[in-house]
Amino acid sequence: MPLSHIVLSSGRSIELTELRMSSTYGGMLEGYPCKPVNDMKVSGHRRKAEREFSFAPVHLVPPSRAYPDLTGGHFGPVEVLPAVACIGVFHSTAIAPELDPVLHHSTLTVAWFQPGPDVPSGEDADPALRGLRWEELARDHEL
Repeated sequence: MPLSHIVLSSGRSIELTELRMSSTYGGMLEGYPCKPVNDMKVSGHRRKAEREFSFAPVHLVPPSRAYPDLTGGHFGPVEVLPAVACIGVFHSTAIAPELDPVLHHSTLTVAWFQPGPDVPSGEDADPALRGLRWEELARDHEL
């Protein structure tokens, strides 16, 4: 049973079957959120998804970056990513029309950041998730 269903902008329905969430800045003991730190966080998040879900292609949704009016330091101005880092495994029907729909499905692992710990679902899902180019990014698999 899927955790949620999302209808993409293309009209394709996808199911979220696994979801991992973590605090974007959890464990950050020193420093402050800035571009160099965030670039490392984002690339590390993608590598984590690739390592833990090597059975499917991985797509990183570029995160929004906020610039609150706070004084930065040596590494530049304060730059903040959304608070929750997510990795989700999504499934849908096969991409290739010649494949047997009973025996095949398509899969994509997506890494993204979001403001809170909500499960993306339906029309409330982030527009970047709903805009996934599934046919280009996902891969067909035999069950």
